[in-house]
Amino acid sequence: MDEELLTIGAFAARARLSAKALRLYDRLGLLAPAHVDRVSGYRYYRADQVEHARLVALLRQLDMPLARIAEVTGAEGAEAADRLAAYWADVEARVAGQRTLAEYLRGRLSGRSSEMYEKFAIETIDVPAQVVITESRHTLADELPTWIGASLGRLEAGARECGGVTGAPFVVYHSEVSMESDGPAESCVPVADEAAARAWAGRQGRARGAAVRVEPAVRLVYTRITKAQVAHPQILAAFEAVEQWTARKGLSIAGPCREIYFADWDAAGPGDPVCDVAFPVRRSAVSTE
Repeated sequence: MDEELLTIGAFAARARLSAKALRLYDRLGLLAPAHVDRVSGYRYYRADQVEHARLVALLRQLDMPLARIAEVTGAEGAEAADRLAAYWADVEARVAGQRTLAEYLRGRLSGRSSEMYEKFAIETIDVPAQVVITESRHTLADELPTWIGASLGRLEAGARECGGVTGAPFVVYHSEVSMESDGPAESCVPVADEAAARAWAGRQGRARGAAVRVEPAVRLVYTRITKAQVAHPQILAAFEAVEQWTARKGLSIAGPCREIYFADWDAAGPGDPVCDVAFPVRRSAVSTE
């Protein structure tokens, strides 16, 4: 036996890990032994693998997914540090979102929902029928913001072949989008030329779920929110405020909720209005208040 090789027990003691953990790391491809005896199946490690083993263990303490650990340990120097920094930025963003959600839920559970809803000004608007080119997708909440930006970008580019954009882009939620429910959601861009739009949709094929339809005239109950409020869960409070107002007025919701993006998202600051959160309601029942 090569004198430089350590048994799994000796290596585990030096790395301050259990033999069970080392077997798991081997099975997951995170830390393979330097040698495995073909007859006995015993694993042997080199002394210079100790630092790698300790690094894997420390990354596991950050609750880093195994695939991300493999990315970090597979890189070197500054690149490995950058990959760790990128992971931790994601963690902090997630924790910040969870902190905000906890505050939101605490308000609901303590009976302060009405205070949150009163912060939103509710209005109604009549929207005429319009031709829209659309892209639909089943998506979970964590993928939603990226998909909305990408899909609306593709549709706005396609609108150049359809007589141009004639109204604010919007996203329709045909079913709930959350971490457990994947919609679907539908991005929509109003365009000028229906015939050109149908020709455009025909050229897209089914790859991205592109389509064209005539959106009927509708009356919307809506509230206007800022870029900061678009984030989850603040936007939930906006939707609920619109629903509460609609119910108080004795109105009937006539279709799925939507977000209407009327401003330049990239140019807007956190406090700038960018989006209307809206529900269609039955026109005959709407109060003029």
